Amino acid sequence: MDFRMIVGLGNPGRKYQQHRHNIGFRVLEAWAEREQMGPWRSSCQAEIIQGELAEVPVILAKPQTFMNRSGESVFLLLRKFRSPIESMIVIHDDLDLERGCIKLKQGGGHGGHNGLRSIIEQCGADFIRLRIGIGRPDESQDPAEYVLMKFSDPAEAREGVKRAVDIVEYLLLHGLGEAMNHFHS
Repeated sequence: MDFRMIVGLGNPGRKYQQHRHNIGFRVLEAWAEREQMGPWRSSCQAEIIQGELAEVPVILAKPQTFMNRSGESVFLLLRKFRSPIESMIVIHDDLDLERGCIKLKQGGGHGGHNGLRSIIEQCGADFIRLRIGIGRPDESQDPAEYVLMKFSDPAEAREGVKRAVDIVEYLLLHGLGEAMNHFHS
């Protein structure tokens, strides 16, 4: 069976749970809850759920290696489940997008995101990204500290998570090109 790998980026542990950098984990958790999937289990240095979403066999994965080493887990997952990198979807925060903006793209660089950097170094760059904008901090604040802070508006974060789930589901049903046309217009 060919699985579609959907990876949410974040850091493991309760203390990071509500941080901006953990938005990828939150999207997968919300999706799994909505679809009554579960339970999460450990495999390949990740917490995973195998199931079917939008009639597509999927593996939802939350690497437990910490953000900067996400590629180690993703490499093991892709190999174990024989999932092609081109069909993998990685959900992550993005400082370069306005807060609440969500964009899809295939391939590209890491843009300074250490989780993406690790995945690209371990696996290559030709995967689909769902980029969730968290905005840039003001000039007095270090971006590394900013991503490890809670969202200033929890309701806005919950709405962004819900929209991201809807976008990934649409992507699975209709493909990347149609999803980009539908959500980027």
